[in-house]
Amino acid sequence: MKINSLNSANLNPYARQQAKVDQADVQKLQKADKVEISSQAKEMQENSSIQAERQEKLNQLKLNIENGTYQADPKQTAADLLKHFRS
Repeated sequence: MKINSLNSANLNPYARQQAKVDQADVQKLQKADKVEISSQAKEMQENSSIQAERQEKLNQLKLNIENGTYQADPKQTAADLLKHFRS
């Protein structure tokens, strides 16, 4: 029988507690974050790209008007105006 037996498990009870805490931290870190984009946010993203395209088209029209190269079809313009105001 050994009287002065060293049992490493009983020497440092803090080590066991720390091991439990470390294991809990690892489990928390392993969880992945999840992001869901709402339908409104998706619409806003689509609208921003549409607005960029629209701005580019407007800039091109302004340039054509300034250069005198813009030619509008009066019949098509009238038809589009009627269509717009009827709907």
